[in-house]
Amino acid sequence: MTKRVALVTGGTGGIGTEICKKLARQGHVVVANYLPALQAEAEAWQQQMKAEGLDMHIAAGDVSSFQSCADMIQDIESRLGPIDILVNCAGITKDKTLRKMTEDQWRDVININLNSVFNVTRHVVEGMTSRGFGRVVNISSVNGQKGQFGQANYSAAKAGMHGFTMAVAQETAAKGVTVNTVSPGYTATAMTDAMPEDVRNAIVAQIPAGRMGTTADIAFTVAMLCDEEAGYITGANIPVNGGLFTSF
Repeated sequence: MTKRVALVTGGTGGIGTEICKKLARQGHVVVANYLPALQAEAEAWQQQMKAEGLDMHIAAGDVSSFQSCADMIQDIESRLGPIDILVNCAGITKDKTLRKMTEDQWRDVININLNSVFNVTRHVVEGMTSRGFGRVVNISSVNGQKGQFGQANYSAAKAGMHGFTMAVAQETAAKGVTVNTVSPGYTATAMTDAMPEDVRNAIVAQIPAGRMGTTADIAFTVAMLCDEEAGYITGANIPVNGGLFTSF
């Protein structure tokens, strides 16, 4: 396998961490992006990864800012070389029913979950196409496919990510670059672990597979799409939801 530089936005989060680990164990040079204000936490994360035998790089950047992303990409590529793999994983939630949602709650979720995908991808796609290889994976959500009560902002952003995927996949396919979406369902993280047990049980009861997903389930799918041999899969939305939502 060719060793490549892989950038994972939101790489120090729950799903992001597992994706970073999976790509690093496949031999890639992995860079986890973090919000500049969280430098201390990111450095602690990097030390934890090192303790697990994984030499991870970290890079500060506000993914909601086009210029911050430009600066971050320039810094990474000057230190480590061209970015051939990009996983857009950064995301937040600010849930409210539409009639109670503020403009800031709408804007913040759209900026970080959707505009970030443009802000980061825009700065790596030209290099990928010129070199004839690239893998872009956008982490969406089952709620971008089916919608979710109280998540008009999040559902819109996550659905928009796949619209971006389909368009850019067509623009880059002839140049050896693939662009795909992964849409996780309910995934066991620190957040879901903190839910009351009866709430968790009610969620699991809706899932045909009989369990929540794991971060490893998501990371496996991302790594598959990033593989050298996955060059004929592009513009796809891969659901990883245990059968919670199915479509064709």
